Amino acid sequence: MMVVSVLAVGFTGVAQAEPVAAADEQALADYIAAGRTGAPIADSGSASGSACDSGSGAGSGNGSGDCYGGSGSSSGSSGGYASDTVGFGPEQSSWVAAFGYGLGNPDVAPPGTNDWNCKPTAEHPRPVVLVHGTWMNAYNGFAYMSKPITDAGFCTFTFNYGRSSLIEGGGLGAVLPGVMGTGYIQDSAKQLATFVDRVLAATGSDEVDLVAHSQGGSMANWYTKFEGGAAKVDKLVTFGATHHGTSLIGIGALGRAINNLGIDILGFIEIFVGHAGIQQTIGSDFVNKLNANGDTVAGVDYTVVGTRYDEITNPYDLTFLQAGPGATVRNITLQDGCEQDVSDHLTVMYSPRALSIVLNSLDPQANPSLVCTFNPWLIGGGGKL
Repeated sequence: MMVVSVLAVGFTGVAQAEPVAAADEQALADYIAAGRTGAPIADSGSASGSACDSGSGAGSGNGSGDCYGGSGSSSGSSGGYASDTVGFGPEQSSWVAAFGYGLGNPDVAPPGTNDWNCKPTAEHPRPVVLVHGTWMNAYNGFAYMSKPITDAGFCTFTFNYGRSSLIEGGGLGAVLPGVMGTGYIQDSAKQLATFVDRVLAATGSDEVDLVAHSQGGSMANWYTKFEGGAAKVDKLVTFGATHHGTSLIGIGALGRAINNLGIDILGFIEIFVGHAGIQQTIGSDFVNKLNANGDTVAGVDYTVVGTRYDEITNPYDLTFLQAGPGATVRNITLQDGCEQDVSDHLTVMYSPRALSIVLNSLDPQANPSLVCTFNPWLIGGGGKL
């Protein structure tokens, strides 16, 4: 949710580097929960691409029988697409450098990915699919992690999803060439389903492991629940994922409260941040339906990582999941055992500790230990650009 990060810094001056007290987090979560009024997203087949009414605002259909509105929003139409990468960008250790390169080279892949001739080995039988977040792309989401994952022996793949124009509801960020992940999350989950099927066909595997950031995590979770992904995903590793939505340092909470009074302020904000941004606020129809029948699905092994300094998915523990029947969940706070890693929502994907968590989750025998190094807020890369 890159746009939200920018807004957060803009609204607060310098984004908070100190974590919010647990009591304050719980009070905020209780306040938002008490004000939820949104109705569930309509079932597939109940809409025809026209306006759909639910919650405190009217959304738009996608023309295929799905109603994606009712998040307290009324702006924009549906649309967007996924795309393959072309060429490769360099390895990066700093989020700032990677983000800039990704804006100027929006279609390149992060290094080591998308070798469509790669065949999984007996040691690593499942390919790994990397899923970027809102306002990001495949390159700047994984320019640090991708090659080490591939070098560890995994067939690694990624793509760009949720590419929507300003007219299609992608928000102002959609005018920038490297900004993706802005379309309706349900549409993006269908795009992920198509890509996973291609990976399985190319590699001959039965399942994949997913490593996802921010919206990528909640979108991947939707894929497992509603797009057939449960039978095709063994491990889901997420960082700062908006599984239970976000308050965005209270900005989302304020918008939700105003919407619940019947004033469609989130619909206005959606013009700027795009469909996906609004869908990730606490209490949206998307978040409500995502978790209506429990956090998890049977057969999936979840590793869920949050950072205390996350200014986007906050309170940060809203990212954590509770295991349901047949699922295993490992919730990890990045700073537990490594206080010097103060990664925020964006730089967590450029944290050596976060990378070690990925490798440990994918292959714990070969990667039994977690590293601990300094990784600064906002810049990442150990403080080097």
